[in-house]
Amino acid sequence: MSSRLPLIRLKERLDRISKDFLFSDRSREFFLFLFFFFVAGAFWLLQTLNGEFEDTISLPFRLKGVPKEVVITSQLPTELQLRVKDRGTVLLNYKLGGEIMPLSIDFEKLKGNDNHVLMAFAQIEKQILQQMSVSTRLLSIKPDTLDFYYTQAKSKRVPVRFQGRLMAAQTYFLADTLFRPDSVEVYAPQAILDTLCYAPTVFTECLEVADTLIRKVQLTSHSAVKFLPDEVEMSLLTDVYTEASVELPLEGVNFPMGKVLRAFPSHVKVLFQVGKNRYKSLSEEEFRLIVNYDELMKLNHQKYTVKLHHLPQGVLNVRFVPEQVDFLIEQVSFQTE
Repeated sequence: MSSRLPLIRLKERLDRISKDFLFSDRSREFFLFLFFFFVAGAFWLLQTLNGEFEDTISLPFRLKGVPKEVVITSQLPTELQLRVKDRGTVLLNYKLGGEIMPLSIDFEKLKGNDNHVLMAFAQIEKQILQQMSVSTRLLSIKPDTLDFYYTQAKSKRVPVRFQGRLMAAQTYFLADTLFRPDSVEVYAPQAILDTLCYAPTVFTECLEVADTLIRKVQLTSHSAVKFLPDEVEMSLLTDVYTEASVELPLEGVNFPMGKVLRAFPSHVKVLFQVGKNRYKSLSEEEFRLIVNYDELMKLNHQKYTVKLHHLPQGVLNVRFVPEQVDFLIEQVSFQTE
């Protein structure tokens, strides 16, 4: 309690000083000064804004009604820079009020017979000024012309292909990469269309992936190519490795009539890694250890190095126990009655 006493006294003193100031003649004079100061400032600001100024306003630009088979081969502006002159209050309203709508021009009104559009923006100056105050003067437009080429393209459907770097986190692996949609319609001149086999994504990096990852990715843009859609959903499916094994016999194939393979041991243990999800559907019939007769005839010894004829999907790091087996080719006689 004794430690808080100085703080209590200080608070009481400050309260007393505040009350003395607020109810004194000096405080009334101070607040009266502030009132007239702000009123004078407001009048000065209004007087200033009533003067004429020049400023630059950004006007969004859109080309609408472009048919899907039309490919714009030139870079179009996304906005126009308008240099205008008017009272400060009007210009401030343009900046803060957002009254100017994007300028949209219909493609059908522009297209010509030579696949080239060249139009001065001064031709649509009236359309721009309709959105502005009658007192506003339009001094300049940048860019001052709309100049682009386009082509009537044919189309075909192509698969989507990933382009970039994918890496799973430790003890994980990427079981699959899926796209939705997995193919897109591509519009391009016939010469390009004949050589285009897939739609590549933009270069994308996904590192240390430890769980299913879903991401929107853009397709690579090209001045003479249009993909529809130009964005796809990519799903990266991950799984965790597990150790598994199967024991298989060696199967001799292409052996002449009357000859059979004898291997020692007759069965080989196949060790491998596989994802937990894939392991549930994996069957022993997907593995085969096949030994070809012609291959054995080329050996100059009686040991055969074990090989897996077919590697099932999703199976990695295959090992054999033993790695080599002894063998002999036995002649079998057939008894006739």
